Amino acid sequence: MRGPYGFELPENCQSCKVRGQGFFCQLSPTALADFNKARSSATYPAGAVLFLEKQDPRGVFVLCEGQVKLSISSSGGKTLILRIAKPGEILGLMATMSGSPYEVTAETLHPCQVAFVRRDDFLHFVGKHPEVYQNVVKQFTTLYSGACEQLRTVGLSTSAPEKLARLLLEWSPEAKDSNQDASIKFPLTHEEIAAFIGTTRETVTRTLSEFKSRELVALQGSTLMISNRPALEAIGGA
Repeated sequence: MRGPYGFELPENCQSCKVRGQGFFCQLSPTALADFNKARSSATYPAGAVLFLEKQDPRGVFVLCEGQVKLSISSSGGKTLILRIAKPGEILGLMATMSGSPYEVTAETLHPCQVAFVRRDDFLHFVGKHPEVYQNVVKQFTTLYSGACEQLRTVGLSTSAPEKLARLLLEWSPEAKDSNQDASIKFPLTHEEIAAFIGTTRETVTRTLSEFKSRELVALQGSTLMISNRPALEAIGGA
């Protein structure tokens, strides 16, 4: 059965096509059945806000299809994009477990299919199935590692080319050990990339042009090819 935006709507988590990619996918049949009972599914258009930074936690959001932008903002209106969530990820986990406000804003980049579990139901689910705690720890570890990498990129990189090179390399880890050029489907505009690495849109546009002129990357529409990964790694300090 297909729903809005052409998404297939599985009747339960057992039949989900992204099962196996997320932290909570490898559950016992009993736990998965209970999780399926607790969740509700919905589709969202691009630009929809799932939750806001500093908002009281309502529950967790399981991203089934699409991509979600996670960002933080200053009182002066500046925005820093932390990362792009992909299918299989659970959003709002830390706030839901701790009872503290959501630490980021989650906004859909494209139409998304999302499963939601209310906070009380999720806490009951975790308490009933201790096996889930191992996955919670894995999620927290991943979030911590990602935050450290973001600090390295924004805080320790000394130039815009270094920051952008590190970001492009981070988006194409699958090509690291291959001899093939990496292909990246840009999920962000130049302005959003600037918010990702703490610079301006003009700087991102100029730096990408420099990379193209040096034949480090090639652009075909919204798809970027990394043509010379070793050179890009040298710029990024990898």
